[in-house]
Amino acid sequence: MVITETFVRDVIRHSRVSLGLPPSQDETIDVAHVAASLRRAADILCPCSPSTLEGAVMESFLHLTNEIEPLAQVTSSAVESLILYGDLLELDHVTIDNPLVKSNWVFPAPPSFVRRPSGGVFIIGIAPDASTPLPQSLSDRIEYQGFTRILMPLPTEDLPVVLRGLGLLELPAATWLKSPRPTAPADLLSSMVQKLTSQERSGHIPDLSILDTTRNVGFYSGRWVTPTTETGNFVARRPQAYGAPLWVFAQLIDGKIIKLLDLPLKGNRWRGCDVAWQLQMAIDYLRGTPQLYRRRPAPTGAILDFFSPLPLWMQRRLSIVGRQEPREGCLFSYWVPEREVAIEEAFLQSDAWLKRREVLEEGNGDGTNNQGND
Repeated sequence: MVITETFVRDVIRHSRVSLGLPPSQDETIDVAHVAASLRRAADILCPCSPSTLEGAVMESFLHLTNEIEPLAQVTSSAVESLILYGDLLELDHVTIDNPLVKSNWVFPAPPSFVRRPSGGVFIIGIAPDASTPLPQSLSDRIEYQGFTRILMPLPTEDLPVVLRGLGLLELPAATWLKSPRPTAPADLLSSMVQKLTSQERSGHIPDLSILDTTRNVGFYSGRWVTPTTETGNFVARRPQAYGAPLWVFAQLIDGKIIKLLDLPLKGNRWRGCDVAWQLQMAIDYLRGTPQLYRRRPAPTGAILDFFSPLPLWMQRRLSIVGRQEPREGCLFSYWVPEREVAIEEAFLQSDAWLKRREVLEEGNGDGTNNQGND
């Protein structure tokens, strides 16, 4: 028996090849590698909880890096992103007749694709017992951009026809984005206030935190405060015994909670954070201090910087049009191709009620405690 010494770089290289990824130039475990590993783990383990997927992938990487804590953060973020992009489905998006399945479990989505305005396609879903739903000739052409997989057509190729012929489902962009019906900010706020005022009087809730509407809209984490003397209606979070704090819409008088409305509302399929963030956009817009985004020039397009969280359906739209980029003095950024920039800016201003700002005042920008976990 011959024992051969194997180096970390060789293990990483072979792992990437087995997952259908292009070779790596160093020993770094990048985002694409983490995302592909999670898809493979989901094929084997699902249905299961997101934490089960995280644990399985982290265990496989345990002896391949010294940067365990940063990698754990990337892995946790990757699970959320795979749910966001549609590779993983949450329980409320599938039908299953199994009382043992827990409410927080996820399932692998079937191999599908969504057309991009650029002419390419966005590959989503997980192929059973395979690293990719595509044959080698197509998988070699995939562009891995962070958590996403992009496939561009050849000059004479009808790519959607090819993919449908391979059994992939084509999802219309509107279906994949799953965006709610457009509404005016005044109508949204009026409806939510009406529902809030119809609630019974609330008792004392310790450790409540609110989004202070008077604070700088360009510094999201700085807007979260413990109420003292505030009066009005506020997007807020209240603690629970287990898990992340719950999102609520709260009525306060002199810093004391009078009534509250849990988010999301019953029958609403959006996450509590999505409903809360859209509601806060409406509140800020109607106060005359709309939330901000910034446009920066970039090769073949522009980068849009955001300083407050966006609801899930808006992030999905930006993902299908462009790609997420490393942030610079903001919460997150997206690159958008030049031909799509004007359309996306118009959407952000009309449907998200945001205002473009080229230069931010000192003190605006990045907030590390973004209160973004649902």
